[in-house]
Amino acid sequence: MKNWIKGLLGNSEQAATAAAADAHAQAESAGAEIDAAYYRWLTASAGYEAPDDVERRILDELRQLARDPAAAAGLVPRVPEVIPQLLASLGDEGTSNADLARQASQDVVLVAEVVREANSAYYRPLTPVKTVEAAIMMLGQNGLRMLLARLAFRPIITMQSSGFARRAAPQVWSQSEKCALAASLMAPGMTAGAFEAYLSGLMQNVGLLVAFRLADRIGQEGRIPGSRAFGLAVQEHGRALSAQVARHWEFPADVCEAIAHAGEPGEQPLAKALALGDRIAKLRLLIDGAVIDEDDTLVTEGLDNFQRRCLNKLALAED
Repeated sequence: MKNWIKGLLGNSEQAATAAAADAHAQAESAGAEIDAAYYRWLTASAGYEAPDDVERRILDELRQLARDPAAAAGLVPRVPEVIPQLLASLGDEGTSNADLARQASQDVVLVAEVVREANSAYYRPLTPVKTVEAAIMMLGQNGLRMLLARLAFRPIITMQSSGFARRAAPQVWSQSEKCALAASLMAPGMTAGAFEAYLSGLMQNVGLLVAFRLADRIGQEGRIPGSRAFGLAVQEHGRALSAQVARHWEFPADVCEAIAHAGEPGEQPLAKALALGDRIAKLRLLIDGAVIDEDDTLVTEGLDNFQRRCLNKLALAED
């Protein structure tokens, strides 16, 4: 009898293990399909059939730069010191909204951004927000931190000098913004920090833009290798480079680790939030670009109810 029960338990455990492995394989396959579709969309006007040696040289240099993050960091604008007094104040629980408003008012560009954000469809104020103090109250300290981070990162992604990197920058920035927001929405359910998830989402595409600059130099300027294999590899190696540059810029260690492991997040909560945010953001862009439909199986079978609501919220944020 005991052996019979053990046999049943053993078969049950084996079945559970097999089911988990099958679910993981399906998730990996769906992730690769989304990454490949996103790369095709991103490179649609500039992809070409590059020789194998060109693809290999780009990826080799990308790997080499990951071992020399200082050199890689020199290929993108440095993270600017955005309102350091405000950033410090945001970490002080004793700072009032009036104090933050007074500090924010010193920068007219920041005032405009804060008020615009508070009046966006994402926050849906009942009446128009007109003062910076009211805007900060609407955003909350975490919302203000995210806005400041976004303002800091925008020039890093968008200020590309020439070639394909310059043409792709607006789409890459759009994906970064959406990924950051989606990751921050995923984070609480995974016991990860929302702001750390947001930073991870903004940072993870830096290495991809470095890869695009390498492609302009090594291959045909203004063009990019268009093969599926290269597209998947360049996103993987670009993420690894982003993690190294983040370490070089002295980002929080958990943010660096999340970026490094987002391709295979395992049980790391922040990496899982980032991986999901990245997937949801790419799906949003593919839907908006008419590459896939809202009812595509990558959405209906690949996302749960909460993740689909997040996908819809990204469209609202865009408005």
